[in-house]
Amino acid sequence: MSADTRLKVVLCWHMHQPNYFDPSTDEYILPWTYLHAIKDYVDMAAHLEEVPEARAVVKFAPILLEQLDDYARQTAAFLREGRAIQDHLLSALISPTLPDEPAQRVLLVKACLRANETTIIKRFPHYQRLADMARRLLDKPDEWMYLNSQYMADIVTWYHLGWMGETVRRRDSRVKSLIEKGCGFSLHERHELMVVISELLGGVIDRYRRLAESGRVELSFTPYAHPIVPLLLDLKSTHEAMPDAPLPLADAYPGG
Repeated sequence: MSADTRLKVVLCWHMHQPNYFDPSTDEYILPWTYLHAIKDYVDMAAHLEEVPEARAVVKFAPILLEQLDDYARQTAAFLREGRAIQDHLLSALISPTLPDEPAQRVLLVKACLRANETTIIKRFPHYQRLADMARRLLDKPDEWMYLNSQYMADIVTWYHLGWMGETVRRRDSRVKSLIEKGCGFSLHERHELMVVISELLGGVIDRYRRLAESGRVELSFTPYAHPIVPLLLDLKSTHEAMPDAPLPLADAYPGG
Protein backbone atom coordinates (compact mmCIF):
# COMPACT_ATOMS: atom_id res chain seq x y z
CA MET A 1 0.00 0.00 0.00
CA SER A 2 1.44 3.36 -0.99
CA ALA A 3 1.82 6.13 1.53
CA ASP A 4 -0.72 8.25 -0.38
CA THR A 5 -3.53 5.74 0.13
CA ARG A 6 -2.98 5.10 3.82
CA LEU A 7 -5.62 6.28 6.24
CA LYS A 8 -4.18 8.96 8.50
CA VAL A 9 -5.36 8.52 12.07
CA VAL A 10 -4.86 11.06 14.85
CA LEU A 11 -5.29 9.87 18.44
CA CYS A 12 -6.56 12.84 20.43
CA TRP A 13 -6.74 12.26 24.17
CA HIS A 14 -9.22 14.76 25.51
CA MET A 15 -8.44 15.79 29.11
CA HIS A 16 -11.08 17.99 30.68
CA GLN A 17 -12.81 18.63 33.97
CA PRO A 18 -15.31 21.36 34.85
CA ASN A 19 -14.56 23.80 37.64
CA TYR A 20 -15.25 22.00 40.91
CA PHE A 21 -14.19 24.85 43.17
CA ASP A 22 -17.06 26.45 45.08
CA PRO A 23 -16.14 30.04 46.08
CA SER A 24 -19.03 30.16 48.55
CA THR A 25 -17.41 27.42 50.66
CA ASP A 26 -13.82 28.04 49.52
CA GLU A 27 -13.48 24.32 48.80
CA TYR A 28 -13.53 21.81 45.98
CA ILE A 29 -16.90 20.06 46.05
CA LEU A 30 -15.81 17.00 44.03
CA PRO A 31 -12.37 15.36 43.81
CA TRP A 32 -12.29 14.29 40.16
CA THR A 33 -9.56 16.68 39.05
CA TYR A 34 -6.85 15.39 41.38
CA LEU A 35 -8.03 11.77 41.22
CA HIS A 36 -7.86 11.63 37.42
CA ALA A 37 -4.49 13.37 37.60
CA ILE A 38 -2.91 10.71 39.84
CA LYS A 39 -4.52 7.95 37.78
CA ASP A 40 -5.19 8.66 34.11
CA TYR A 41 -3.11 11.74 33.35
CA VAL A 42 0.11 10.35 34.84
CA ASP A 43 -0.45 6.91 33.31
CA MET A 44 -0.92 8.40 29.83
CA ALA A 45 2.27 10.42 30.23
CA ALA A 46 4.14 7.31 31.39
CA HIS A 47 2.99 5.26 28.38
CA LEU A 48 4.10 7.99 25.97
CA GLU A 49 7.44 8.37 27.78
CA GLU A 50 8.09 4.62 27.57
CA VAL A 51 7.54 4.34 23.81
CA PRO A 52 9.68 6.90 21.94
CA GLU A 53 7.94 6.10 18.66
CA ALA A 54 4.48 6.85 20.06
CA ARG A 55 2.72 10.01 18.93
CA ALA A 56 -0.49 11.54 20.21
CA VAL A 57 -2.45 14.75 20.42
CA VAL A 58 -3.41 15.65 23.98
CA LYS A 59 -6.08 18.26 24.58
CA PHE A 60 -6.35 20.14 27.86
CA ALA A 61 -9.13 22.46 28.98
CA PRO A 62 -7.57 25.58 30.55
CA ILE A 63 -9.82 25.33 33.61
CA LEU A 64 -8.40 21.84 34.18
CA LEU A 65 -4.82 23.16 34.03
CA GLU A 66 -5.70 25.86 36.55
CA GLN A 67 -7.12 23.30 38.96
CA LEU A 68 -4.15 20.96 38.55
CA ASP A 69 -1.81 23.83 39.31
CA ASP A 70 -3.91 24.83 42.34
CA TYR A 71 -3.91 21.29 43.74
CA ALA A 72 -0.16 21.07 43.22
CA ARG A 73 0.40 24.34 45.09
CA GLN A 74 -1.98 23.39 47.89
CA THR A 75 -0.46 19.97 48.55
CA ALA A 76 3.06 21.40 48.40
CA ALA A 77 2.07 24.16 50.85
CA PHE A 78 0.61 21.58 53.20
CA LEU A 79 3.79 19.50 53.18
CA ARG A 80 6.01 22.54 53.49
CA GLU A 81 4.05 24.70 55.94
CA GLY A 82 1.08 22.67 57.15
CA ARG A 83 -1.47 24.82 55.31
CA ALA A 84 -5.01 23.46 55.00
CA ILE A 85 -6.02 21.72 51.77
CA GLN A 86 -9.29 22.96 50.30
CA ASP A 87 -10.65 19.53 49.41
CA HIS A 88 -12.35 17.63 52.22
CA LEU A 89 -11.53 14.17 50.82
CA LEU A 90 -7.86 14.89 50.19
CA SER A 91 -7.49 16.65 53.53
CA ALA A 92 -9.12 13.66 55.28
CA LEU A 93 -6.25 11.51 54.06
CA ILE A 94 -3.80 13.37 56.31
CA SER A 95 -6.11 14.50 59.10
CA PRO A 96 -4.98 13.35 62.56
CA THR A 97 -8.61 13.49 63.74
CA LEU A 98 -11.06 11.80 61.39
CA PRO A 99 -14.79 12.41 62.04
CA ASP A 100 -16.41 10.54 64.90
CA GLU A 101 -19.95 11.89 64.47
CA PRO A 102 -22.01 9.22 62.60
CA ALA A 103 -23.46 11.52 59.91
CA GLN A 104 -20.01 12.89 59.03
CA ARG A 105 -18.59 9.37 58.93
CA VAL A 106 -21.31 8.26 56.54
CA LEU A 107 -20.57 11.18 54.20
CA LEU A 108 -16.84 10.45 54.16
CA VAL A 109 -17.28 6.71 53.63
CA LYS A 110 -19.82 7.25 50.84
CA ALA A 111 -17.24 9.44 49.14
CA CYS A 112 -14.68 6.64 49.51
CA LEU A 113 -17.03 4.25 47.68
CA ARG A 114 -17.13 6.39 44.53
CA ALA A 115 -14.87 4.12 42.54
CA ASN A 116 -15.38 1.51 39.83
CA GLU A 117 -16.47 -1.68 41.55
CA THR A 118 -14.71 -4.07 39.17
CA THR A 119 -11.50 -2.30 38.25
CA ILE A 120 -10.75 -0.60 41.58
CA ILE A 121 -12.65 -1.87 44.62
CA LYS A 122 -12.82 -5.60 43.88
CA ARG A 123 -9.24 -5.64 42.68
CA PHE A 124 -7.94 -5.15 46.22
CA PRO A 125 -9.24 -7.58 48.88
CA HIS A 126 -8.61 -5.14 51.74
CA TYR A 127 -10.51 -2.38 49.95
CA GLN A 128 -13.33 -4.82 49.10
CA ARG A 129 -13.66 -5.85 52.75
CA LEU A 130 -13.89 -2.23 53.89
CA ALA A 131 -16.46 -1.45 51.19
CA ASP A 132 -18.57 -4.48 52.14
CA MET A 133 -18.56 -3.40 55.78
CA ALA A 134 -19.64 0.10 54.80
CA ARG A 135 -22.53 -1.08 52.65
CA ARG A 136 -23.86 -3.29 55.44
CA LEU A 137 -24.02 -0.24 57.69
CA LEU A 138 -25.26 2.44 55.28
CA ASP A 139 -28.87 1.97 56.35
CA LYS A 140 -27.91 1.71 60.03
CA PRO A 141 -26.54 5.17 60.89
CA ASP A 142 -26.73 4.57 64.63
CA GLU A 143 -24.12 1.81 64.38
CA TRP A 144 -21.41 3.97 62.82
CA MET A 145 -20.32 5.16 66.24
CA TYR A 146 -18.99 1.67 66.95
CA LEU A 147 -16.44 1.78 64.12
CA ASN A 148 -13.08 2.95 65.36
CA SER A 149 -10.94 5.63 63.77
CA GLN A 150 -8.67 3.00 62.22
CA TYR A 151 -11.50 1.91 59.92
CA MET A 152 -11.91 5.50 58.73
CA ALA A 153 -8.17 5.89 58.21
CA ASP A 154 -7.95 2.65 56.25
CA ILE A 155 -10.86 3.29 53.90
CA VAL A 156 -9.71 6.82 53.01
CA THR A 157 -6.20 5.45 52.41
CA TRP A 158 -7.47 2.63 50.23
CA TYR A 159 -9.59 5.05 48.25
CA HIS A 160 -6.47 6.92 47.20
CA LEU A 161 -4.44 3.74 46.66
CA GLY A 162 -7.22 2.39 44.46
CA TRP A 163 -7.31 5.53 42.36
CA MET A 164 -3.53 5.59 41.99
CA GLY A 165 -2.23 5.16 38.44
CA GLU A 166 -1.18 1.67 37.42
CA THR A 167 2.33 2.82 36.53
CA VAL A 168 2.66 4.41 39.98
CA ARG A 169 1.46 1.27 41.79
CA ARG A 170 4.01 -0.80 39.89
CA ARG A 171 7.00 1.51 40.23
CA ASP A 172 6.74 3.53 43.42
CA SER A 173 8.14 1.59 46.38
CA ARG A 174 6.17 3.71 48.86
CA VAL A 175 2.87 2.86 47.20
CA LYS A 176 3.78 -0.81 46.81
CA SER A 177 4.67 -0.98 50.49
CA LEU A 178 1.29 0.45 51.53
CA ILE A 179 -0.60 -1.94 49.27
CA GLU A 180 1.35 -4.89 50.66
CA LYS A 181 0.64 -3.79 54.23
CA GLY A 182 -3.07 -3.66 53.47
CA CYS A 183 -4.49 -2.33 56.75
CA GLY A 184 -3.71 -0.50 59.98
CA PHE A 185 -2.31 2.58 58.21
CA SER A 186 -0.71 5.12 60.52
CA LEU A 187 -0.84 8.89 60.19
CA HIS A 188 2.81 8.80 59.10
CA GLU A 189 1.98 6.36 56.29
CA ARG A 190 -0.96 8.47 55.16
CA HIS A 191 1.35 11.48 55.17
CA GLU A 192 3.79 9.53 53.00
CA LEU A 193 0.99 8.80 50.52
CA MET A 194 0.24 12.51 50.42
CA VAL A 195 3.89 13.12 49.49
CA VAL A 196 3.43 10.77 46.51
CA ILE A 197 0.20 12.51 45.48
CA SER A 198 1.84 15.94 45.74
CA GLU A 199 4.76 14.79 43.58
CA LEU A 200 2.38 13.46 40.92
CA LEU A 201 0.26 16.61 40.90
CA GLY A 202 3.31 18.84 40.81
CA GLY A 203 4.88 16.97 37.90
CA VAL A 204 2.04 16.09 35.55
CA ILE A 205 1.93 19.35 33.55
CA ASP A 206 5.73 19.43 33.14
CA ARG A 207 5.71 15.84 31.86
CA TYR A 208 3.39 16.79 29.01
CA ARG A 209 5.42 19.93 28.35
CA ARG A 210 8.57 17.84 27.94
CA LEU A 211 6.75 15.40 25.68
CA ALA A 212 5.58 18.31 23.54
CA GLU A 213 9.05 19.85 23.38
CA SER A 214 10.48 16.52 22.21
CA GLY A 215 7.91 16.33 19.40
CA ARG A 216 6.19 13.24 20.75
CA VAL A 217 3.00 14.99 21.77
CA GLU A 218 1.07 17.80 20.16
CA LEU A 219 -0.86 19.87 22.68
CA SER A 220 -4.33 21.16 21.89
CA PHE A 221 -6.63 23.37 23.92
CA THR A 222 -10.32 24.14 24.16
CA PRO A 223 -11.71 27.51 25.20
CA TYR A 224 -11.31 28.32 28.89
CA ALA A 225 -14.13 26.14 30.19
CA HIS A 226 -14.84 23.01 28.19
CA PRO A 227 -18.66 23.43 27.95
CA ILE A 228 -18.14 26.65 25.97
CA VAL A 229 -17.18 24.70 22.81
CA PRO A 230 -20.70 23.92 21.48
CA LEU A 231 -21.86 27.41 22.39
CA LEU A 232 -19.27 28.89 20.03
CA LEU A 233 -21.07 27.10 17.21
CA ASP A 234 -24.64 27.68 18.31
CA LEU A 235 -25.79 29.52 21.44
CA LYS A 236 -29.17 27.80 21.22
CA SER A 237 -27.50 24.43 21.81
CA THR A 238 -27.74 25.40 25.47
CA HIS A 239 -31.37 24.31 25.44
CA GLU A 240 -30.44 20.76 24.42
CA ALA A 241 -29.14 20.20 27.95
CA MET A 242 -31.00 22.93 29.87
CA PRO A 243 -34.30 23.77 28.14
CA ASP A 244 -35.17 26.56 30.58
CA ALA A 245 -31.76 28.25 30.71
CA PRO A 246 -31.69 31.97 29.82
CA LEU A 247 -29.78 32.85 26.65
CA PRO A 248 -27.65 35.92 25.84
CA LEU A 249 -29.33 38.78 23.99
CA ALA A 250 -27.01 38.26 21.01
CA ASP A 251 -27.96 35.61 18.48
CA ALA A 252 -24.40 34.36 18.05
CA TYR A 253 -20.77 35.15 18.76
CA PRO A 254 -19.46 37.82 16.40
CA GLY A 255 -17.89 36.07 13.44
CA GLY A 256 -19.09 32.65 14.62
